[in-house]
Amino acid sequence: MTFKRVFGIVIDSVGIGEASDANQFGDVGADTLGHIGEHFQGKLKLPNLEKMGLSNIRPDNPIEGVAVVDDPIAYFGKMHETSVGKDSMDGHWEMMGLPVTEPLGFFPEGFPAELIKQLEDFSGRHVIVNKPYSGTDVIHDYGEHQMATGDLIVYTSGDSVLQIAAHEDVIPLEELYRICEYARSITIDQPYRIGRIIARPYVGPDKDHFTRTANRHDFALEPTGETDMDRLKAAGLDVLAVGKINDIFSGHGITEGVHTESNEDGMNKTIENAKKSFNGFSFTNLVDFDAMYGHRRNPEGYGQALMAFDQQLGDFLTNLTADDLVIITADHGNDPGFKGTDHTREYVPLIAYSPSFKHGKSLGIRRTYADFGATVLENFGVSGNQVGTSFLSELTTND
Repeated sequence: MTFKRVFGIVIDSVGIGEASDANQFGDVGADTLGHIGEHFQGKLKLPNLEKMGLSNIRPDNPIEGVAVVDDPIAYFGKMHETSVGKDSMDGHWEMMGLPVTEPLGFFPEGFPAELIKQLEDFSGRHVIVNKPYSGTDVIHDYGEHQMATGDLIVYTSGDSVLQIAAHEDVIPLEELYRICEYARSITIDQPYRIGRIIARPYVGPDKDHFTRTANRHDFALEPTGETDMDRLKAAGLDVLAVGKINDIFSGHGITEGVHTESNEDGMNKTIENAKKSFNGFSFTNLVDFDAMYGHRRNPEGYGQALMAFDQQLGDFLTNLTADDLVIITADHGNDPGFKGTDHTREYVPLIAYSPSFKHGKSLGIRRTYADFGATVLENFGVSGNQVGTSFLSELTTND
């Protein structure tokens, strides 16, 4: 069967247990959903995801508080990443048929002096910090200094990112974005090849009241080839991007993109898309799980955010028709119960639902995230690059 509209919702960083190659990333034992469930001791209530079969993905080790159901309403499974990294860019590109095969640049000791000097010469501002840091901790520890001096707070993480934080009252957004655009332009190729440059503006009067704003902007590498979104757009289909999807793909393959300020806002805009008349693909990223709770190793906040999402998911589902398909997945893990503050190499959940389904079944373990994009392409009769394997034929309304 085929569908008039397909909705993709990426619950950013919501992994479902260590991947088969987790040992290569130092992530043996990582389990984002499992550890959140344990933290809530049975009080993690996700009724919509539960009836869709979330714990059915791992029936021998269900997520605490989320039951294995006898008759799930959705198709369910999990996907393995084949890209060489575990960054958001890697995961999203792979979903859309473009696995990342060349390792990106990582700078666990900070960025080279030559790169820092280029940033200073271009901006006319001094760079401070230049080492791995938590985004909230770095503005707490250095934000007042930044306000007093106008310096640039430059930091990184275990991902391929260069982040620049500045107070909005000290460095206007336009200037911060211009500096980040320059940083993007000089880090595309080796010896740097950094996945994302991220502008991290914040506000507040002092270190105890600083907050990062929704004016974050990601300057990602341009996709290195054609993605499934490009193919859909070229075929005359609508491709609606919600949240940081536009940043991750640098605007490629998108017919309409909207910025979001939070998970709630992202789901509200996705619900708005469901109420529209369009023919094609709506692709949403909900980044708060990752940015606000995973990296901060906050299982309580993460679980509360999951329960809020589940409630909005119920509202979203009521706006779907039998001609709609929604695919829910993630781009990597970020286990708030694990060591460190970085992404974790995990399987990601795969849930496919349409109101036309009578029963759900297992889709098994998919060898690559690209199966997602391949399914969307087959649904609309668009040729792909054979990187992924469509599971469209496995989705049926039959008993």
